[in-house]
Amino acid sequence: MKAILLFSGLLLLTGCAGQPPEGLAHLLGAGSCGKPDTDQQMSLDLADQMISEGRPHAGLAHLEQLPERLDQVRLRKARVLRLLGRSEAEPLYRSLLGGCLAAEGEHGLGQMASARGDDPQALRHLQRAARLAPTDEKVRNDLGVVQMNLGNHEQARFEFLTALELKDDNPLPAVNLVTLSLVQDNWGQAEDLVNRLHLRPEQFAQAQARAQQLRASGRGPLAAASVSSALLN
Repeated sequence: MKAILLFSGLLLLTGCAGQPPEGLAHLLGAGSCGKPDTDQQMSLDLADQMISEGRPHAGLAHLEQLPERLDQVRLRKARVLRLLGRSEAEPLYRSLLGGCLAAEGEHGLGQMASARGDDPQALRHLQRAARLAPTDEKVRNDLGVVQMNLGNHEQARFEFLTALELKDDNPLPAVNLVTLSLVQDNWGQAEDLVNRLHLRPEQFAQAQARAQQLRASGRGPLAAASVSSALLN
């Protein structure tokens, strides 16, 4: 009975925003999403195809004809709107918190916070995303980028290595590891990483450019090299 009363009390703390408190959201985020019906799934697949072909506006138009009660629809719309620079993405990401796609919601909010230069806020969202989805290499890579932006180099290295080991065919963590070595003026380590990870000359040039940007501004863009692929990630 005490457990039931405690749970009811927690629900009363949700406030005007209608979102569960953070600790409860993590508990509720373990649920499974409702499945779209056959026609809805075909529309989702068509939207994904258009987005992957570089037609985000067309993909968004197809998503807008689907019911927004579906978490998968809100997530896709949030991703497209974020990459189109639209502010409507943020409430869509927030609507996912406490649900079956809570990790994706935290990830998106972290990406948006980093894009506007608020790395402390981005760090909080991405740490929550990593707790909810510890094996998502994209989350771990983006968390590493924010840690690097904040000057937390050892934590950044840990996240990049984790992302790389989780999926070694994703080049972003490898490029970011080289960037981190260059930021620390460790050219020997950077050269060793380039050779061991088989980075191409253009990827090393990208790492150099990002390291210079970090030195000049104190921070760098979150996953700048993945804008095209991030539409579906």
